[in-house]
Amino acid sequence: MFIETENTPNPATLKFLPGVPVMGSGTADFAAMHAAERSPLATALFGLPGVARVFLGGDFVTVTKSDEAEWQALRPQVLGVLMEHFVAGRPVMDGQADAALEDEVAPQDQEIVDQIKELLDTRVRPAVASDGGDIVFRGYRDGVVRLHMQGACSGCPSSAATLKHGIENMLRHYVPEVLSVEQVTH
Repeated sequence: MFIETENTPNPATLKFLPGVPVMGSGTADFAAMHAAERSPLATALFGLPGVARVFLGGDFVTVTKSDEAEWQALRPQVLGVLMEHFVAGRPVMDGQADAALEDEVAPQDQEIVDQIKELLDTRVRPAVASDGGDIVFRGYRDGVVRLHMQGACSGCPSSAATLKHGIENMLRHYVPEVLSVEQVTH
């Protein structure tokens, strides 16, 4: 098994491509060891000293290191855990991934929300996934779109600029009802 490694815009995060489906559909973001108990893969990765966050995408895994850890030492350990896990054929998740937590949408806003989600799914999420992360719609109210950044995008130095200058401008262009975009952390 050959596992590719890619840098991400977040220097604390590397993207690992095992060449096999990881989640298939959906994603899972684990910000701490205690949250990873439903994923044998994430639990194994958190067992490595220096792993601070694990994100599971469709065909990739992103690992964020702690400030004290160095990729030179951690990268081969992560590759070893991934190799062992996938070669053994272990499950990535026990059960299904959690559904995203969305605010309730006012009936008069449903058409706007559908447009926003379509733009996010077709234009934003593929680009964000190529950087080792994901962006999840969390709500829309009074012209404000609420989004949650995951994986390499969570804590990335350029995520605020991406959110405001990239995503907000695009959504405002295609959906005039959108006034702004804000990041939520849950």
